[in-house]
Order: sequence, then C-alpha cells, then structure tokens
Amino acid sequence: MTLKPDTSPEDDDLAGYDVNGRMCIVTRESGSPDELIRFVAAPDGTVVPDLKRELPGRGCWVKIDRSLVEKAVAKKLFARALKTDVKAAEDLGERVERLFLLQLLQMMNMARKAGQLVTGSAKVDAAIRSGAALAVFHSTDAAADGVRKIDQARKAWHLGMETEDEIPSFRLFSESEMEGVMGQNAFIHAAVLAGQAGEGVVKRAKMLEQYRSGGQSRAPGGAGQQKQ
Repeated sequence: MTLKPDTSPEDDDLAGYDVNGRMCIVTRESGSPDELIRFVAAPDGTVVPDLKRELPGRGCWVKIDRSLVEKAVAKKLFARALKTDVKAAEDLGERVERLFLLQLLQMMNMARKAGQLVTGSAKVDAAIRSGAALAVFHSTDAAADGVRKIDQARKAWHLGMETEDEIPSFRLFSESEMEGVMGQNAFIHAAVLAGQAGEGVVKRAKMLEQYRSGGQSRAPGGAGQQKQ
C-alpha cells in the first residue's frame, strides 16, 4: 500500500505538538523535525513511519531512537497520540531501521551518479589525504587491516590539519545489504565527497547511527557498528 501526499497545506499534528515545536510522544520533549520521526495512521488502521514528513493527516512524533519507537509500541502510545484506533506492528522499530538504511543506500546511489562517492581503498585513501572526503564508509564485511589503513589516513589528515574536526567513519551495513539496492556498485570501502548528494549521505548515515545507538551518533569518533 502506498500513501500519497495530501495536496492540502494543512498538517494536523496537534497530537504531537507544543508551543516550542513538535513533541516526542514517549519522552514528552520537543524538538525540530530533523530530531524526530513522524508517524501517521494509514487507511487500513496501521501506524506508518513518514520519514519524509509528507504524508497527509494527523501525525505524531518520536525521537530518533529505536528503543523509544519500541516503547511507544509496547505502551500503545500511537493510538493515544493519533486519537484513533490504530495498531502498531510489533516489529515497527525494525521496519523504521530498514527504511533509514534504504534511504541511506539510495542517497549513496545518487552521490555515485553525481561523482560524489568514490570506492576502493586506494581512491578512499587519496580522497582522505587530499581533504576531499566528507566521510568514509566500510562494509561490516571489511577486513580489519583495510579499515586500519584507512583509519591511519584519517588520523594523518587530522593531525596535519591541526583541527578538532575528524573525518567521520561509518560501518552500518554489509555488502549483501548494499547489493540489494546498489547492485554491482556495492563496495567494501567508500568515501563521499563535497556536494548536495554527498552531504545528504552523511546526514542520513548519522540519523541511522543515532537511531541504532540510543539517540547518539558516534560518527566523529569512529565507525559505528551494525547491530547483529
């Protein structure tokens, strides 16, 4: 089932809104749309995540944290917030994670087509040392030695630039997961470069990592590990 955006400019989000902005239905803390996940009630009575924030009707919000989504399901908070008899699937937390992963891989495909993603250890190393890399990615299948060599390049760039900012490093998906979306463009090591698509990749990677790690992104300090 596909929901289409409403043409109406009105967006009835009163169930998850306070005077300071949208509010998480679990923590009751407000935040910007980029800090929260929007959910709506589908016509079939199920709860649907709206990551792009474009689906019609009343919405409610949960912080980007899988444990909070699962808590909202367990405590039946979606029906209360959406003010309708909706049913949230028990695996809603996992479904949201898959959607975040899919968005990230699709954005990587866009970055590749825009010339803002390079793959292979040699090209990644060169992108890091030249300062062109916004972030680096390793598949969870990557050999430790290959990751270590690229981390050495990241460290050398960081020391040479004498800056507090590090090039973030992510390990968020396996090669087989990439193949389902990227096909033959799946990689072991990659770097994203400056540009709108490259920046979009980094943003989505941080959101996925944040969702998996209890609301915290560990990217600046190194590679986040995928949950097994």
